[in-house]
Parts: sequence; structure tokens; C-alpha cells
Amino acid sequence: MLNVTLRQLQVFASAARHLSFARAAEELHLTQPAVSMQVKELESAVGLPLFDRSGRKIALTTPGEYFLVHARRMLAALKDAADTMARMKGVESGRLTIGIVSTAKYFVPKLLAEFRREHPAVELRLQVGNRQALVAQLQGNEVDLVIMGTPPRELETRAEPFAANPLAMVAAPEHPLTLLPQVPTDLLSNEVFLVREPGSGTRASMEAFLKERRIYPALIVEMPSNETIKQAVMADMGISFLSMHTMGLELRAGVIKVLDVDGLPLLRRWHIVNMRAKLLSPAAEAFRYFVLEKAQPMLLNPPFRYVLPGSDEERAVVAPPSQ
Repeated sequence: MLNVTLRQLQVFASAARHLSFARAAEELHLTQPAVSMQVKELESAVGLPLFDRSGRKIALTTPGEYFLVHARRMLAALKDAADTMARMKGVESGRLTIGIVSTAKYFVPKLLAEFRREHPAVELRLQVGNRQALVAQLQGNEVDLVIMGTPPRELETRAEPFAANPLAMVAAPEHPLTLLPQVPTDLLSNEVFLVREPGSGTRASMEAFLKERRIYPALIVEMPSNETIKQAVMADMGISFLSMHTMGLELRAGVIKVLDVDGLPLLRRWHIVNMRAKLLSPAAEAFRYFVLEKAQPMLLNPPFRYVLPGSDEERAVVAPPSQ
């Protein structure tokens, strides 16, 4: 065990997170044979198999699951040490790992590009996943900061709102509900709903809204991404509940329509989140302040605008009052 290297721990943790040597190689900028070699050397040092290999698929063995807990602790301790040294130097450089929910990938690159112009010495790394996966990464100290809609209540975090996240019910332009000036909620129970997987923040918001309005969809079809859902909506396969941040191009092109449903758009907030007990590096603090000060005007200026189905009335989504 004394021969285990930091690189082997990094490779193992990445392969365990993705359950893929190919994805780990891509993330760490290595070749796949190099990843396989590092894992084999680690298994030799440990004296136990850490992965079950079946064709192209891999899975953690029981020893692998236990070792992963310790590997994450060791990597987290080294990250904390690096952040402490960076604070003592008082520099804004080094690596910054940011986790984002998949819906946020439609606007976060714009923020990162502007941040990089102001802080060129910071090396950025982005982790994209659903809310459930990112909460686990936050708890495991695998990310410095997370951008998400609903902060985790089960963890001691600092969660700061920075921008509005409008959620709307949408359909294809030819869908019968687009002919109605206002959609009665009881009609929505007859519809097929195209939804994200369990663990998605957007799905959780949709389920809370449907429960509050006593809407019981005729059929729910799960899909793995916002892009897949948008394509299915445009094909008139069903209706969906999506963040308007994901649909800017489609709304302007008129290939997706916002349904006028009472209580929608639902205005939620984006939050930037970090573990309360974790001391942020200067780079992480710089990004946190950047998001809190500049994200709102960048994301909602100009505000989202859309035309209601069956009319020429244009509406605008603006930021909710500060809370």
C-alpha cells in the first residue's frame, strides 16, 4: 500500500465515478491503455481486484467500493492542503472544479468565458451531472462549488441565490393545447409528459407543481437529457416542463411554444453552493464573487421573451425580487 501513487488514486476515483476507463482517460487527458495500466498497478499494490470487467463495462467490486471511500478522503485532504497553501500565497491561480446541473450548461460557459478573461491563471474543470450526483460529489469534496437550482437540505452548505430560473410548460406549435389562450390545469392530466430522470432538479420542481395543482399525467416518459426532451417535444410526442434557459434558440425560432398555464412560468432561483466547513481557495472565492455580482445581469438582460399561443401578446420573464 505504501507504493500507491497520487496519480493512481486520481485515475481510480475517475474510473469509479464514470464506471468507464474511456471516460476517465478523457477526463484526465490520458490514453485508455494508460488508465488500464494505472488501475492494474493499483490493484497489484492493494492485493485485491477493485473492478469487475465484463467486456466494455466495468463495476466496482466490494473491495473497490471500500477503497473508493478512502481514496476520496485522501484526494480531498490533498485538495484542502493545496487550497490552504494557495490562501497563504494569496494568489488566484490553480485548479478550480465546478459542478453544474445539466440544465445550467446552457449558460455557465458564458460565465466561465468572462471569468477566464478576468482570471487567466485559473485552470477550470467542469463536472456536469444531475442534482443527485452533484450532491454526492459536493459531500465527497470532489468539486469546489456547485451551480444548481435547489440546494441540498441534507448537507451543511452555504447556498447563495444569484439568478432567476424560469420553468415553463411547453409543447410543439401544432399541439392542440397551443390553440387555447389559457390552458385549464385539468386538461393537462390527459397529456403525455416528457420528463428527466429521477434525481433531476427540474423533475423535482415539476412533480411539486403537479402535486400542488392535482395534475395526474396520463403517461410519463423518462428521457436522459434536455436535448432529447426538446427534440421529442418538437416532434409532438408530448409536452414537457423545462427551464427557459434551455430553450432560447427554440423559442426564438418558434419551434417550441410556451403554454399559458396558471402559475407558470415558475420562477425558481439558481444557487452557487459549497460545503460550509470547507475553506475555499482564492480561485474559488474569486469565482463565487464573480457569479454573485455579474451572473444575474448577464443571464436576464435582455429578459426572456415569448409569445403566447393563439395571440400576439408578448410576455417577458424578469428576475424575481431578492429573497
